[in-house]
Amino acid sequence: MAPARLKALHPLAGAVTGLSAGAAVAILLPGGLGAALGLLASGAGFMLAMRAFERRGLARHEQAMAGLGEVKVRLATNAIRLDALSQRVEQMPMRDADAAPARAAIHELTAEVGLLGDLIHQVATTLADHENVLARLPDPVVSATAAPVPEVVLDPEAMRRERAEKLAAERTAAAAAAREEAEAERAALIGKALGEGRLEIHLQPIVSLPQRRTCGYEALARLRLDENTLLLPHEFLETVEARGFGPTLDALVLTRALAIARHLGSKEGSIFVSCNFSNATWTSSRALATLTRILDKYREHTGHLVIEMPQAVFRELDPTSLGLLGAMSANGVRFALDQLADLRLDPRALFDRGIRYVKAPAALLQAHVEGRIQSDIAAGDLAALLARVAIILVADQVEDNPAAAGMIELGATMGQGLAFSPPRPVKPEVFAEPEPRPVAQPAPAPAEAERPPPQSIAERLLGQDKGSPAPLPFPGAAAQEAPPERLPFRAVLRRASA
Repeated sequence: MAPARLKALHPLAGAVTGLSAGAAVAILLPGGLGAALGLLASGAGFMLAMRAFERRGLARHEQAMAGLGEVKVRLATNAIRLDALSQRVEQMPMRDADAAPARAAIHELTAEVGLLGDLIHQVATTLADHENVLARLPDPVVSATAAPVPEVVLDPEAMRRERAEKLAAERTAAAAAAREEAEAERAALIGKALGEGRLEIHLQPIVSLPQRRTCGYEALARLRLDENTLLLPHEFLETVEARGFGPTLDALVLTRALAIARHLGSKEGSIFVSCNFSNATWTSSRALATLTRILDKYREHTGHLVIEMPQAVFRELDPTSLGLLGAMSANGVRFALDQLADLRLDPRALFDRGIRYVKAPAALLQAHVEGRIQSDIAAGDLAALLARVAIILVADQVEDNPAAAGMIELGATMGQGLAFSPPRPVKPEVFAEPEPRPVAQPAPAPAEAERPPPQSIAERLLGQDKGSPAPLPFPGAAAQEAPPERLPFRAVLRRASA
């Protein structure tokens, strides 16, 4: 039989034992001696119970402190592991744009680990302070007239909700800080790429309908961050406009579009290239004036250039911007109304403002045909109304052949979209400055032929012209050099995309 452990007994066991012993002594020993010994035994039992309660409280306090210490050690270990993981992520060959979410997650975990460590340290410090305060307090004196102590009611559910809300707020703040850091880093990379001129132009053809013959191209901007990262417009335009880089981007796009227009001008045909400006440029008279000066400098190439303008921007232009628009139109620049949201158009007013093309999304035109959108102008009559004032309707964002057939039925003169061709990059040679043509040297004057000696009358009659020079060979008999081969611009684009 295993021996009984006194520490395993309940603390009230000593009080019950002392009270039982005191009662037995008082019963067995008559008189005052028995009563005194009974009270003494009962008091000793109560003292043993109080001692047992104190020892159990100290043991639980030490166990709690040991548990807190173990948690602190584990948190410190996890912090060290997170630090090592962060260092390994920094050493991995990853792009900055891909490594930013990983860094943000690691920073968030590090913040949570540090927060938990701080909370545990505060709990341990609070327990120690409470022990010191309780040790310095004097023993309370029980008074019959003492005021009743109010009962403190604790709500565990409310405390849990408060802790959860506090932790959620701290996590949100840490995630927001990491997100702002990643956005600042991304904005710095975009600004550096723009400063170094790492802007690429991709061309998407605009074809005639139904022949699908190339009539022009739209210049679409792409931003090269590094060898493996090429950003599309929706990935950097918001950052560019927020940081105030819109005019810089538009100046680069316009310069590249003018270089393409110069290249198109050296070929046969009237193929044009169109480009877009950011909203920040359209709303800034200073930026528009800068672009007007660039167009005035390259006036000889503006005949092959079309500038696209969103419908919402066109409706909000102020008088100063309208005047600059007229100056561009005077230099030979044509405009296209882009990003149509509705068909509320005044063709005559558009023509007076220099609009020569209206680019309507195929989905918008199809919605009008199906009756899902009501308008004063029927989609089938739009092309004819615009053609009366020499404005061409271009069906934009045509994704497949059925949509292209629907646009042909509506009378669209031109079309653009993946149904015809995706955007393709331009060869760098197109943007190179043309080599100056050599100046033709004047041909030397032919030497005066020697006069033949005088002939007698008989020699003339007999046709004996001894001093006449030998007959010249027929010009067609001489070998002529073959003319240089002229390649269409589509062949140049095809070679660039190969």
